[in-house]
Order: sequence, then C-alpha cells, then structure tokens
Amino acid sequence: MATYYDIKGQKVQNRSADPSPVQEGQVWYNTTSNTAKVESYVATASWSTGGSLNTGRIAAMNGAGTQNAGLVYGGLKENTGTYLNQTESYNGTSWSEVADLNTARNAAAAGGTQTSALLAGGAPGSTASESWDGSCWTTTPSLNAARQYLTGAMESGTAGIAFGGLPPPSGVGSTELYNGSTWSEVADLNTARRSNAGVGSSTAALGMGGYSTGPIANCESWDGSCWTNVNNQSNSGGGAAFGTLASAVKGSGTTTVELWDGTNWSAGVDSSTSVSNRYGLGTSSLGLLAGGEPPNAGVTTVEEYVGAGPITRTITVT
Repeated sequence: MATYYDIKGQKVQNRSADPSPVQEGQVWYNTTSNTAKVESYVATASWSTGGSLNTGRIAAMNGAGTQNAGLVYGGLKENTGTYLNQTESYNGTSWSEVADLNTARNAAAAGGTQTSALLAGGAPGSTASESWDGSCWTTTPSLNAARQYLTGAMESGTAGIAFGGLPPPSGVGSTELYNGSTWSEVADLNTARRSNAGVGSSTAALGMGGYSTGPIANCESWDGSCWTNVNNQSNSGGGAAFGTLASAVKGSGTTTVELWDGTNWSAGVDSSTSVSNRYGLGTSSLGLLAGGEPPNAGVTTVEEYVGAGPITRTITVT
C-alpha cells in the first residue's frame, strides 16, 4: 500500500497550528491539539444521524463547541414543566453526562467551546449567568435584566453577547455584552424580537429571525458596537443555527435549512426530521442540531451536517 510519502513526496508535518492556506489531500499533525488532520473536498452538503443525547430536551437555545467536541446544557421537559440542569459532552460519536448547571433552565443565551462556555438568562425569567471551564460550572455576574427566549454569541466563558428575548410578549431589542467580569447594556437590536437565532462572537455576530408580534425574517449583524440590518432570511421565524457572521447554517421548525454566505441567504439541503427548538453548534462545514420537539417531552435525536466545499477533518484511529 502506498504511503503518504509515496503520494506527496514528503512526510507528515508536525505543526503547532493548522496550516493556511491548505491543499486538498494535505495531512498534518497538530501538536497543540494532539490531532492528525487531513484536508478534503465535499461536493454536496448532507445530513446524517449522530449519536443520541442521553436526556431528551427542548432547548430553544444554542449549545457550544464543534461537531467533534460539543456541549449541550439545560433544557426543558415540557410535558412535566421540569427545567433541566444536565450537561452533556460530545466526542463526535457519543454523548457523556458531565457536571450539572447550578441553575436549571432553558431558552437562554449560550455559546463558546467544549472547554470554555457561557450561559445567561433563560426560563423561567432568570438573570443568572454561568461559565464552564471544561469540568464544572461557576456562577458569574448576573444579566442586568431578566430575560428568556433570548440568544447569544459567545466565543468563550469570559466573552460574549446576549440579545433579544422576553418580556414583553413582542420581544425586546436589549443587548448585553460580557467581558469576563460584568454584563453591560450596549446598543439595542433595530428590531425587538424573541426566539431568535444567533451565531458568532462578541465582536462579530449575526442575529436571525425570531418573533415580534409575529414571525419575522429580518437579520442583523453586530460589529462590536452596533447592529446593522442585513439581508433577510427566506423563511420567517426562529430555529437553531451554527457558524459565524461570515458563514452560517440555520435550521427551522421544519426540515427547511438556509445558508448564509456573509451577504446573502440561499436554500440549503433539508435536514432529515422536522424538529423545532433544537440546539445548534459547530461551523458551517461541520455542525449539528440536537434535541427539540415533538414530542413535548423532548427528543434525543442528533443530526450532523457536512457542508459542501473544502473541509478539514480530524483523523481517528479505532
């Protein structure tokens, strides 16, 4: 069998960071993350079944991390009215229960990585904020205003924004910025909303859709100081999303999926099941949607997404 040296004429390189630019077929070993990686190309986007959650949950918020190193936390067993504090960690194959939240809740603002995540607000009417360090949750300073059915764009447990939510019934435009020590009120959304989706970071975020007096389709971008209206999504309403301000994938309460390229929306490949109120996490190349309803008790279903185009994959040996 031909070796990588036979094919490429060189040995696999050890690198402290992933190369850029990278060529299709290139293989390297990242000494920082201790992972072997390969660059490939995917012609057509697709969905597949991932490992099931241990606890079915209705989320109405995003998770944290990537498709191969993810985190979901909180949720609701709606038919019992029980708010959940369970946290589950994903290794790309299966979910493991880890340390619980200090305050059980759902419909909060969330995000970050598998080792550094943030959660703020949520139902029932909470101001509580918590950060995750890879092993446990720590209570952090509270939001200025209690909100639920809001969303967030967090890059870590020490930096992020939370925006939108309830009350009142039509939603709010309020945005709060976290710097690792305090939450500060900053510029409002141009359109007040709730049950909106969000991706990105505290300096470059995208707020999508949601509900005001009814379902809305308008989207806004955040540059670290203010919100700017950008092109509307094709379908109005809420839904989970993953990605960044420059490239995102947004699901809906049905199988409909939309793609954002930083400027415009286009139709994506439909997901396999019609599930609402899911968690979304990952990148526009490798992401997933987890949990949701129906049934009202919440589901354990996970769908993994692979986007079209160049993609860096982690090599696993079994």
